[in-house]
Amino acid sequence: MSRILTINGGSSSIKFALYAAGEPPRRLLSGLIERVGQAEAGLIAKDDKGTSQRHPFAAADHAQAGAALIHWLTHRGGFEEVAAVGHRVVHGGPRYRDPQRVTPELLDELRRLIPLDPAHLPGEIALIEAFQQHCPNLPQIACFDTAFHRDMPRVAQMLPIPRHYDDQGIQRFGFHGLSYTYLLEELERIAGRQAAQGRLVMAHLGAGASMAAIRDGKCLDTTMGFTPTSGLVMGTRTGDLDPGVLVHLLRTEQLNADQLDELVNRRSGLLGVSEISSDMRDLLSRQAGDRRAAEAVELFCYRAKMWIGALATVLGGLDTLIFSGGIGENAAEVRARICAGLDFLGIHLDPDRNTANAPIISTDTSMAVVRVIRTDEEWMIAQSVGRLLANEQTPKG
Repeated sequence: MSRILTINGGSSSIKFALYAAGEPPRRLLSGLIERVGQAEAGLIAKDDKGTSQRHPFAAADHAQAGAALIHWLTHRGGFEEVAAVGHRVVHGGPRYRDPQRVTPELLDELRRLIPLDPAHLPGEIALIEAFQQHCPNLPQIACFDTAFHRDMPRVAQMLPIPRHYDDQGIQRFGFHGLSYTYLLEELERIAGRQAAQGRLVMAHLGAGASMAAIRDGKCLDTTMGFTPTSGLVMGTRTGDLDPGVLVHLLRTEQLNADQLDELVNRRSGLLGVSEISSDMRDLLSRQAGDRRAAEAVELFCYRAKMWIGALATVLGGLDTLIFSGGIGENAAEVRARICAGLDFLGIHLDPDRNTANAPIISTDTSMAVVRVIRTDEEWMIAQSVGRLLANEQTPKG
């Protein structure tokens, strides 16, 4: 039985999954390498029966983590039958849309794009190179998070800066595209094509958070732009921020580019406002007794509510609102606070359904259907890899 391995590399963690190839792919194993770059790095794995194990793991960096994962999979059995490895690549720039076989040319282009996403691309490239070093003949496929948004209207891709920067490729790209692609396909599966072709706002809310406006199955706009830093308030990222704030800090605190990057990507968001944690669970548990935690939660929900209104305007109304991601799927209070006051968009939550994390959390009379759908980027990668390999094997002409 041929298998597909999926790799979803973040800045400090790596999700992976092993699938039996087929239509659809069948998950055999999933796992997470956490705390990459730290002494307490570990691997958590769960098999298809739900049995979970944790192992100490050598992961000083992404390259070592990739090599150690190959060794672990080989030792437990299963790597020898891997037919291809599919990688989530956060940034594909203006050039890449569809999943692509990894080639020297593609790697060179990804290295050129590193300044656009220094938090993710270096680690993702290191993982690809680790597999190349250990298994040079194993096909590797890059699946791009930006691809879903590449057909946004021109006005949604533009930035209000001098035009010659646009000519250099500085524009709004959008991210979380693999998640949105999965959610759109899953909505069609469970609710039908008419629902999937309607006016949709999808909210992928987690440590990284974004929303997308989708109509007729096409993305019209999204909250993230040139980088994954913009848009909603996130775990440690600012989301949208007056650029004058950065100019002010450059002048008054003499921050350099690396210090600004650290500020807006790793010290801000929920962590920066609360001074406690970037994890919404921690903040919800402490908000009653700590004003900083309460204000961080309030800001997150307030900005999310604003963006739903803005995206509904782009769509000309709203038929379906979908919550996904770690916060969107599990934090009933956050969903309730975001939706409160959105009656004018036809949103009415059922408190009991919401508390139970039901698939539909709106009332039966709500004009807009509000859903909770668990996203699965790894499954989307596996399906994309399987389809690409099948197309390559199909005789042409």
